[in-house]
Amino acid sequence: MDSDGTRLLSVGIDVGTSTSQIIFSHLTVANTSGYFSVPSVEITDKKVVYQSPVYRTPLLDGSLIDIGALSEIVEKEYRTAGVSVSEVGTGAVIITGESARKENAKAVLEELSRFAGDFVVSTAGPDLESVIAGQGSGAARWSDETGALTVNLDIGGGTTNAALFDYGDTVAKGCVDIGGRQVIIGSGGRVEYVSPSAARICAERGIDLREGETADREKLSRLCDAMAELLEELLGISEETPLLRAVETGGSTRFRLPEGKKLKYVFFSGGVADCIYRTGQDPFAYGDIGVLLGESIRRSRIFTSFRVIESEETIRATVIGAGTYTTSVSGSTITYAGDLFPMKNVPVLKLTAAEEREAWNGNRQLVAERIRWFRTQSDAPRIILAIEGQRDPEYTAMKRLADTLVLGMADALPPDAPFLLVVREDIAKALGQLMRQRARAPGENGGSGMRRPVIALDAIKVEQGNYVDFGNPIMGGLVIPVVVKTLIFG
Repeated sequence: MDSDGTRLLSVGIDVGTSTSQIIFSHLTVANTSGYFSVPSVEITDKKVVYQSPVYRTPLLDGSLIDIGALSEIVEKEYRTAGVSVSEVGTGAVIITGESARKENAKAVLEELSRFAGDFVVSTAGPDLESVIAGQGSGAARWSDETGALTVNLDIGGGTTNAALFDYGDTVAKGCVDIGGRQVIIGSGGRVEYVSPSAARICAERGIDLREGETADREKLSRLCDAMAELLEELLGISEETPLLRAVETGGSTRFRLPEGKKLKYVFFSGGVADCIYRTGQDPFAYGDIGVLLGESIRRSRIFTSFRVIESEETIRATVIGAGTYTTSVSGSTITYAGDLFPMKNVPVLKLTAAEEREAWNGNRQLVAERIRWFRTQSDAPRIILAIEGQRDPEYTAMKRLADTLVLGMADALPPDAPFLLVVREDIAKALGQLMRQRARAPGENGGSGMRRPVIALDAIKVEQGNYVDFGNPIMGGLVIPVVVKTLIFG
């Protein structure tokens, strides 16, 4: 980080089904408000300063990633980039697609964490992958600039991640087991592997495809045509069939198009996107069906039903997104105890709208019950309580909410756990200060007098099931770098 705290060195490490790659970026953080205004701190610039070659993800066999070989690749790229671990301020190490379902996926992230420094998130999960690929491809920005409903289909080796953007906001996401490595062709021209998803599609469409047989282009093209038709269903071109849901990736959100607004633009990213945009390749050039799948998609009704925009990044979209879009910053009106940072992998309990209304009305028992339930689900020593908040609430209402949250959290959390609150609206500083005044050990008046640390951050959007990483305060303590993520392994 620069001495004035306005620039972060970010790393993105993407371990995918077929390929792995690393990038380093500079993120510039600046106060964009006027001199006499309340500070408004944003990430104002993202610049990639180093990109590694695209490596084939090293595997020991079909179910295990070669951790040693992968670690050597990352270590080599750090040396080539001239970067030390201590210089890295933020970023993401992500395992995507079929790799997230390998038996040793967690062990891979643990090994790569030694390259992470104090604040690099290790994360996997199809929903987050969908969003950051859409950001890296340029689809999110296109939607923001045009105001049009835009989808990004990130088609890799094992999966297709879909993210739908409206004015730059993610309004739908999902993932299906459709990708170039769903069928693997060996050097001898024989079918070495047929995935469960590909086998299911073949059975449904009457395609007799078996491992060990000679690769038949016509037969494999029929399979790829069927995959393209399933993507047409996903985008609402044709009526959805049960087969689409049968190939839905475990752990992903169900992708749904919103009613009342028409999808207009489609972006493609991922390794198969190169096969869509580039024609005339050897059908088995990559030892899989990626080229044939690209040809099938190119012939599909996606190209006649929507306007297809060529992505800024294809195979690099996810790693670009990981290195430059996963980090955000909190609002500048916040309350915190500085000695608690950095923190990683803190799970989020978000109150529903009805539950939040009860909290504003003073129902401390409900808050405590929800926290107790969540702790049995997450088994985490610390949790984040998340609410939407209200715009310009009255002081009496804010004080009642602060009392309710503190007493409910004190009843349900361990005695040494800090109170962590994330608020969507810009009220964290006032609410946090009121909570700090009330933050005593359990018991409204007769507590031990121990004051608990309170961290209240605003301008952060989180959902139930997310995890949050907090970095060290920057800009003279004005804001906190934050990564909101999912952690899902198959």
